[in-house]
Amino acid sequence: MPRKTKPQTPKPLEAALWDAADELRGKMDSASYKHVVLGLIFLKYVSDTFTVRRDELARLVNDPSSSDYFMPTDEAKRSVLEDRNEYTAEGVFWVPEHHRWEDLRAAAKLPDIGKRVDDAMEAIERENPTLRGVLPKNYTQRELVPEAIGGLIDTFSRQDLASSEFKDLDVLGRVYEYFLGQFAGREGKKAGEFYTPRPVVQLLVEMLQPYHGRVLDPACGSGGMFVQADKFVAAHGGVRNDISVFGQESNPTTWRLAKMNLAVRGIEGNLGAQWGDSFHADAHPDLKADFVLANPPFNDSKWGGERLRTDPRWVYGAPPVQNANYAWLQHFLWHCAPTGTVGTVLANGSLSSQQNGEGDIRRAMVSADVVECIVALPPQLFYGTQIPVCLWFLTKNKRAVRNGAETRPRQGETLFLDARNLGHMETRTLRTFSDEDIARVAGTYHAWRGTGDPAVAYHDVPGFCRVVKTAEIAENGYVLTPGRYVGSEQVEDDGEPLDEKIARLRDEVRQGFAQRAELQEKVLAALNSLVVGDE
Repeated sequence: MPRKTKPQTPKPLEAALWDAADELRGKMDSASYKHVVLGLIFLKYVSDTFTVRRDELARLVNDPSSSDYFMPTDEAKRSVLEDRNEYTAEGVFWVPEHHRWEDLRAAAKLPDIGKRVDDAMEAIERENPTLRGVLPKNYTQRELVPEAIGGLIDTFSRQDLASSEFKDLDVLGRVYEYFLGQFAGREGKKAGEFYTPRPVVQLLVEMLQPYHGRVLDPACGSGGMFVQADKFVAAHGGVRNDISVFGQESNPTTWRLAKMNLAVRGIEGNLGAQWGDSFHADAHPDLKADFVLANPPFNDSKWGGERLRTDPRWVYGAPPVQNANYAWLQHFLWHCAPTGTVGTVLANGSLSSQQNGEGDIRRAMVSADVVECIVALPPQLFYGTQIPVCLWFLTKNKRAVRNGAETRPRQGETLFLDARNLGHMETRTLRTFSDEDIARVAGTYHAWRGTGDPAVAYHDVPGFCRVVKTAEIAENGYVLTPGRYVGSEQVEDDGEPLDEKIARLRDEVRQGFAQRAELQEKVLAALNSLVVGDE
């Protein structure tokens, strides 16, 4: 009988689209192709939102019961459908005629499709001030053949990407996010400039719980922290306006990716009028945020610290010009509200370094009781680098305060979590966290803070977590490495007293030696008998 073939599970939409887009890349560099593809996804999004609003207006102008919109003549109806204010008042980008997705799709096979896309990008920027200087306009470059652009337009025109309602438009946001991750995987170490792996972002967000308030990321990359915070609010029954988003990014191309990323998610965020350096051109100088989330550049030695030696942000000491780690920590605290919380990723060296005054700054921060929690993470969580990293959580107030959820008093305490043994290898080179891993770490943190399930009490777990008093941290030279405090994983007690166990094991070893000696004598005797027989 012929062997039955196992039915293949169809690929998820995002993966299928990626495969199709990747096939069209040809020999174009992935870093350049990223902007081509993500730009088209954004263009599809703004056209779809425009079309959904246009269809809604068309129903209204043809509905006699709609007294505010019903128009009896075709000319009047058209004036409403092409009224720019009817779109922008609803937060919808205005897309001019001849530059909409259907126009590009109709021209997808023409040799000048690259110029048509560039023209559409320029027209949309011109009509929407918040997008000026944001959209890519590189579709006529030599490496990008018209067939590839047309193929991408056809790929993103498939029926299951069509939107009939605003709520359906989230699919393009998911596609955009998925593609960011895939491009990050291709670019390796350079991906750190624009992408923080989803499990790391999710863990930060689950620990901070930004239910309501102002959320700041001064090194926002492509905006992944904001997207995950928005998902968290929605998952817990909130609405988009429960949080206000503020960010800054120094890399101009990454800043553009973030602007588009927030737009395709429908998130209104203030990322500054343009890209800029948070240290030297702070876009939000007066902001005090309820939640600060960030993944700043690790061990940055070119942050221009020599020009900021007397900056008022350095409350705990001027950070060394050779490394920006403690500049970032103090910048975050400077922008943290009196009851706010900071969660950030840093290289492990920040936990113990004594060079260039970093140890003194760390001592001042611990003594001021602003260090709330340190989490050691496993290696290989980031694309293209195995540098060990950790999470820092800071707050200016460990008293019982309400910031989303009400906390218990924690003065003089710091929680250390060692999560280095959590996670699993997703690929040969990349580790990830499961939802259970994230829940374990975040749940332990919230049990200690008093913001978790009241039925779940916090307790120290050897090898995983421990609450440490400031005096003990001082005894350890203000080193904050979790492994120094949590100890080793507890071995299950079998009930046998230690002295009896040692005596038993000693006897077992001696008995084993005696049995081996006896066996050896028998083997030698057998060999000798064989030799005598042969003679």
